[in-house]
Amino acid sequence: MGAAAIKGWTTMLAGVMLLGSLAGCSGSGSTSTTPAPGGSTPASSDAPKSTEPAAKQVTLQMIESLTSPERTKLLQDAIGRFQKDNPNIKVELISPPFDQADNKIRTMLAAKQDLDILEVRDLNIAEYVNNGYLEPLDSYASSWADSKTLSGTSKVVGSTGGKLYFVANALYQRQMFYRKDWFEAKGLTVPKTWDELVDAAKKLTDPKQNRYGFSFRGGPGANGNFDHMIYDYNDKVMNLDNAPFTKDGKTIYGTPEAKQALELYKRLYKEASPPDSINWGFQDQVQAFTSGVTGILLQDPDVIKVLQDKMDPKTLETAAMPLGPNGKSLVSTGAAGWGITANSKNKNEAWKLISYLSSPKENTEFSKQIGTIPIHTSATADTFFQTGPYKTLLDMTAKADTFISYTPPFKYPGNGSWGELSMKGQQSYLLDKKSADDLLKEWDKFWLEQQAGMKK
Repeated sequence: MGAAAIKGWTTMLAGVMLLGSLAGCSGSGSTSTTPAPGGSTPASSDAPKSTEPAAKQVTLQMIESLTSPERTKLLQDAIGRFQKDNPNIKVELISPPFDQADNKIRTMLAAKQDLDILEVRDLNIAEYVNNGYLEPLDSYASSWADSKTLSGTSKVVGSTGGKLYFVANALYQRQMFYRKDWFEAKGLTVPKTWDELVDAAKKLTDPKQNRYGFSFRGGPGANGNFDHMIYDYNDKVMNLDNAPFTKDGKTIYGTPEAKQALELYKRLYKEASPPDSINWGFQDQVQAFTSGVTGILLQDPDVIKVLQDKMDPKTLETAAMPLGPNGKSLVSTGAAGWGITANSKNKNEAWKLISYLSSPKENTEFSKQIGTIPIHTSATADTFFQTGPYKTLLDMTAKADTFISYTPPFKYPGNGSWGELSMKGQQSYLLDKKSADDLLKEWDKFWLEQQAGMKK
């Protein structure tokens, strides 16, 4: 989710980190198009009448992307507090199911439906800007007092082409979660490399007991894992400022190392994952982990609260992301946030809501509740973000020579369609309907076309 190189979360804590995915990230929610709670309260008939003209009544149409029931409730509560302070502004929040949200947003934007605020993601910012859907926010942010404490990361991830288009509401970085009771029972050590992860996951697998080593994600968002593996196998040749391209302008999908990584990825599915996980999305893989079906989960920190709420703390532990064959891991920090549509008729009111939701107080509390990284440097002094599962993120970013930051391909308009295209391709590969060579050729061609399109 961003456009310049990110140095990791620890540097973010100092406010100087640059961009390094994704995620990633949230579960499925239920569709709703209802006003958030907390609207205006009728004035008492005995109250003195004001001689000032009444403020214009405005209704903001707002849509979120990374929906889940818990997250939507938190957002509605925050909107309710805003409406209480701003009785002339009514907010109608649209919360589609997670797997349908981005397509619904695209449909509304293309049809020029009434929409004022939308949740933009790092993976589709270039697409939206390229289509003229977003309003630049630089003039608004320049006079926003709270912008002084925004981390470097949160500024970078919401920008493209030198302009700010969304204010991040959360930052994400992937780590490993594992059931330490399973590992102890088998006498296994925590895997440090992708090879070790596949080996450990295989040893934890016992289909007769409906127990599998790895919480695989083959449905929406699947590319988070196989891209990570392929990147790690190409750490020596990849252009860190222009993933997924190599230093000589080719793509990493055309390398022999990419095939090695893809074959290992297939072993992870075939030998250590539930067969039906080929269609799993975020919610499925998390539920399998919390219910005791799977033993290893790779996810962003927004799952922390869910895991802690549903699991015995004695069974849950975290670890760094696996390393590639050269002892390196390429990492990125992703984000989503609030933007204003270019055709909104209520831009000033929309910014008023965005700045409220993005204030240090609101964003810090939001981050604590859903388990994401806050966007303000002032929030990181809170011990909440320095202990427990978050310590793994600090440990990773403290080893910048091992966990190396790179710039994801968010500047390419086609990046928004990469997730679905690559998901369908890897599913065909895992089901033995397509060879690794043919799949990698398709992916190589896709990104070379993206590169050529940018040069026109």
